[in-house]
Amino acid sequence: MDEKEIIIIAAIAIPISLVIIVIVLFSVFARRKNRMLQEQEEAKKVFDRELAESQIEIREETLRNISWELHDNIGQLMTLAKIQAQMAQEKPEMMTEVSETIGTGIDELRALSKLINPEALKSLSLKEAVSLEIERFNRLKFIEAKLTINGSVMPIEANTQIILFRILQEFFSNTIKHSKASTLKVVLNYSEEELSITAEDNGVGFDKSDDFLGIGLKNMKTRAQLINSTLRIDSEEGKGTALTLKYKFV
Repeated sequence: MDEKEIIIIAAIAIPISLVIIVIVLFSVFARRKNRMLQEQEEAKKVFDRELAESQIEIREETLRNISWELHDNIGQLMTLAKIQAQMAQEKPEMMTEVSETIGTGIDELRALSKLINPEALKSLSLKEAVSLEIERFNRLKFIEAKLTINGSVMPIEANTQIILFRILQEFFSNTIKHSKASTLKVVLNYSEEELSITAEDNGVGFDKSDDFLGIGLKNMKTRAQLINSTLRIDSEEGKGTALTLKYKFV
């Protein structure tokens, strides 16, 4: 094969090779792009599913709270007011007590009305929703609760706020129902880069070696991952339980 033939073959082979390489690269890129799109679509479905479940759970928890307050709290106040009114027929000086009891019942209904309207719940910010929970705990004497907010409150996308609130609500529920705690401290610490949330009770705690990640705690961790947050639960028997969650704004 002379030099001329080699040049001709090379002139033909190089463009063909380049075309093949381009086709292969395009094929690889297309497959990767399709895979990435599928992963993004799957991630969106998972997020939407968890968001819907969080919204349902918040509504269910709210309805349980409303039902309990109407029956056990406001119902008892109205029953007491009725008894006092009957007694006041013979002791008119008791009318002051009747008025105070009815006034307390009205205040309780006003506080409860904030939770009854679903649209009002949707429009609440994370700070407002957590504040309502803390106020309810103290008002009903469930536990001595305190909320501290540090820094300037930064805007957070509405769906992310719902998931953040549900994570906290799950922790609060565990504290009230199982921890036997007398105090609950919650801190929302805002900076330009992140929101750091801590919630700590002084309850009985639990041993991490005892398969402590129940369904509720696993849900909290899963939901934190969905919004690119880090969540840590620390607990020690006899020394309470603490939640630390960090959500980055960027």
